[in-house]
Amino acid sequence: MEKILKPMSGYLALVICLLLFAAGLFFFINGVDQNVTFVILGILCFIAFAFFIKGLMIINPNHSRVLTFFGKYVGSVKENGLFFINPLYSSQKISLRSENLQGQTLKVNDKMGNPIEIGVVIVWKVGDTYKAAFDVERYIDFVKMQSEAAVRHLAMSFPYDNLEDDHAPITLREGGEKINQILENELTERLDKAGIVIQEARISHLAYASEIAGAMLQRQQATAIVAARIKIVEGAVGMVDLALKKLSEENIVELDDERKAAMVSNLMVVLCGEKAAQPILNTGTLYN
Repeated sequence: MEKILKPMSGYLALVICLLLFAAGLFFFINGVDQNVTFVILGILCFIAFAFFIKGLMIINPNHSRVLTFFGKYVGSVKENGLFFINPLYSSQKISLRSENLQGQTLKVNDKMGNPIEIGVVIVWKVGDTYKAAFDVERYIDFVKMQSEAAVRHLAMSFPYDNLEDDHAPITLREGGEKINQILENELTERLDKAGIVIQEARISHLAYASEIAGAMLQRQQATAIVAARIKIVEGAVGMVDLALKKLSEENIVELDDERKAAMVSNLMVVLCGEKAAQPILNTGTLYN
């Protein structure tokens, strides 16, 4: 479990180190060929300087140090500045800054078995330095591997779209924020053991695999054409019904069933046709 340490300021220790270094130079220079005691004092000052200078530690903003004492976890320092710690402590640097992970585009099968290409962008940072340092081998590699596993699991859990599964409540193509939230939740669950905090996860690339992209595009176009035709027919039927009712209500012309059928046929051709209708002047009658 992470334990936050607040070590003492290192400025006093820095002054002491400088004094020891200066004293070592003084004794060593003045003791050469004159006084062996000065030489020994100079050597002792240099040894003390090397010992205390090892305890000085500089931590930059959004960085941390994990401290251990002969294999035992002592604590983590997250404050920035110059500090002095036990020179016998071992330290490990861990960045607390947010990092982007642009995953490679993966080829996987969706819930319906269709091969698709999917890629994500993940923004993450270290939240628990103890877990990142000791619970996993290399937390950066752990993030990459688990992120890829989460993306594959997401792609296999939902269909690409609802062409084959009309009753699918969520699809990868139309899920939007809900799909991104599901991905964030799964990444948080997988990476919690490494002390990683997921700040954002978004799908950056989504498409059918190249081997079926052409066929799926034709299918989507056909579906769109059918849907458009249904709307056109529904509108045309409504307009024909309105026209017959208006003609009957205004007593403009009386039509028998045969004439109504002919009028409906002509109106449906005009309204549902892809090209503009060509007017034809009929000088006869319907029966001649």
